[in-house]
Amino acid sequence: MSNLKIKKQPALPPLEEGDYYLENGLFVFTAQYHLKRGSCCGSGCRHCPYKVRKPRDSRQ
Repeated sequence: MSNLKIKKQPALPPLEEGDYYLENGLFVFTAQYHLKRGSCCGSGCRHCPYKVRKPRDSRQ
C-alpha cells in the first residue's frame, strides 16, 4: 500500500447573482466572485482583482 496523501480542494463559494455574466455562452466571473473565492487561480481571468501579471504556465 502507498503512503500517498490526496489533498482535497477547498469548496468554492456558491454562485449568486452578480458573480458572473454570460458572454458568447461562456461564464465570465466578476471581481466580486474572485474576492469571495479568496485567491487567484492563475488562469488570467479578465476581472481578477489580484495582482497577477500573466497566467501560470503549466508546461514548466
